[in-house]
Amino acid sequence: MIEYLTSFWESLTLGRVLLGVGLFLGSLLLSFLAIGIVMVKVPPHYFSSKHSRDFMPNSPFLVRWGAVIAKNIAGVILILLGIVLSLPGVPGQGILTILLGIIFLDIPGKRPIEARIIKRPAVLSAINNLRAKYNKPPLELDD
Repeated sequence: MIEYLTSFWESLTLGRVLLGVGLFLGSLLLSFLAIGIVMVKVPPHYFSSKHSRDFMPNSPFLVRWGAVIAKNIAGVILILLGIVLSLPGVPGQGILTILLGIIFLDIPGKRPIEARIIKRPAVLSAINNLRAKYNKPPLELDD
């Protein structure tokens, strides 16, 4: 174990460290950008029971299912990224990234999970502040 750690530290070069930091910062920026776009574009009633749940209802069958599969894969990736961002010492909006991933997934029982996350005062405040910057109405939640 000590030999492994020693060889690991000896293998680090400035180039490798900068590459790792660059990849981390790039993925963090991409995550923030995706979260921001979705949270601004989502309809204000998305988290209420009034929202229609159909995805691409007027598309051909193959296009619709191809998009549904791609959307679900993106959702899983975002949830995994959100879990990493939620770890101590890792900067980023882990909870919002997990919420974004859950929004992308088509799983039974996801609405209560979304509601629990979105009703957290810090999360709801952050999303509504972002929406206000782009002149979008605040999110409507069921009581």
